[in-house]
Amino acid sequence: MHFPAVLAGTGVRGDTVYGRTDKDAAWADEKPTKVEDLAATIFTALGIDPEFRIHDQQGRPVPLVDDGKPLPIFA
Repeated sequence: MHFPAVLAGTGVRGDTVYGRTDKDAAWADEKPTKVEDLAATIFTALGIDPEFRIHDQQGRPVPLVDDGKPLPIFA
């Protein structure tokens, strides 16, 4: 899945562009990013540890984001 995203505020460094697409904006040419990384970035911006675990109905710990790392876009 490919899509653009715009993030602003909450400590995001202004005038930051992360990655680049081809001329048709169809494929990532530089720094392809997983959805999990975007989710981890948003949680981090909100002050929530993306590695935080919540417990399901059986009491098992479930990570907020599985295998995602925040993008280096913060001031």
